[in-house]
Parts: sequence; C-alpha cells; structure tokens
Amino acid sequence: MASMAEGQFISEGSAGDFHLLEQKIHRTIELLKTARAEKAAAEQEIATLNNLLETQTAETEALRKDVQALQRERAEVRSRVEKLLGDVDAILES
Repeated sequence: MASMAEGQFISEGSAGDFHLLEQKIHRTIELLKTARAEKAAAEQEIATLNNLLETQTAETEALRKDVQALQRERAEVRSRVEKLLGDVDAILES
C-alpha cells in the first residue's frame, strides 16, 4: 500500500513538474516571438536610417560642390572688381 501511495505521489509530482516545464516552454516561445519581432523592427529601422544617411550624404556632397562653386565665383568677381577699381584709379590719376 505504501508503494502505491509513493507511486501516486511521484506521478503527481511528475505531472506538476511537466506542467511547469510546459509553462516555461510556452514563455520561452513567447519571448522568442517577441525577440524576433523586435529584431525585425530594428532591422527595418536600420534600413530606414541607412537610406536617410545616403540621402543626407548625397545632399551634403551637392551642397559642398555648390559652396565651392560660389567661392570660386566670388574670387573671380572680387578680382574683376579690384581690376576695375585699379582702372578707375589710373584714370583719375592721369
């Protein structure tokens, strides 16, 4: 009789352990699903940010070229104005 009671106790304990294991597995699956969803969202955000970075880099390069062109133009205009002022000074001195 004692052995039957012990067997029933072990069986009940095993069922309880199995139930706990089953719960842990379900929680692990949910955590895995959540982690995969977060990973996918992070990868999408990275792709979006990479596209934005490429766009910003292209715009920055275009603006840099525009600034360089404007600086060259400014230097040319300054040179021409200085030449004109020199010509005016030469006329006034004569």
